[in-house]
Amino acid sequence: MANTFQRARSEEQRAVRRKAILDTTAAMLGEMPVAQVSLNELSRRVGLAKSNVLRYFESREAVLLELLATASQELLEHLDTVLPGAVDADAPVTERADQVAAALTDALAERPVLCDLISAQGSVLERNVSTDVAAEYKRATIAHVFDLAGRVRTHVPELGEQDAVRFITGALMIVTAAWPHAHPSPAVLAVYESDPELAVLRLHFATVLRESLEVLLSGLLARAAG
Repeated sequence: MANTFQRARSEEQRAVRRKAILDTTAAMLGEMPVAQVSLNELSRRVGLAKSNVLRYFESREAVLLELLATASQELLEHLDTVLPGAVDADAPVTERADQVAAALTDALAERPVLCDLISAQGSVLERNVSTDVAAEYKRATIAHVFDLAGRVRTHVPELGEQDAVRFITGALMIVTAAWPHAHPSPAVLAVYESDPELAVLRLHFATVLRESLEVLLSGLLARAAG
């Protein structure tokens, strides 16, 4: 298929090609972790030569960053739906905070591809992109962080805007650390399964995330109240 490639002649054609590349990459992420997604395999699956894929995205990482931005927007829309039912508006602030932490944890745990992309963002995805792509992605990230912080403050108004942003930023850092540790390599997983004493180090992602978010949010609220 790569030999029959014809350059897109209109913005509409370019948009179709870009969508095909993004959709193909998203399908790959449903089968394999971010680390295993290669430009060669993406090119083969989408039916374009690698050089032609690079006409639409400057690198593999640029494709993945765009998918991360899209997945982050979908998370926001999901939280708009679930948070009103997950948080009791009449409950004390400590209970509402725990309910927000639980809802955010559930939403993230249900999105393994998003968590994998978040965990790879700083160490992988931002390492092979131009200044223009990095700037575009950072603008989208800032918007998503402030939007998420706004959702939190809707249900926990006792939290100031700055602390709400701190909470979301901290939540993303926790995902970055917890996700890879909760999904170890086959060798480490085999060790855990063969030696119960070492298995105590194995992390359950949702449990670690929820408990960490509860502590972070309660700490920010306590400091604000003091």
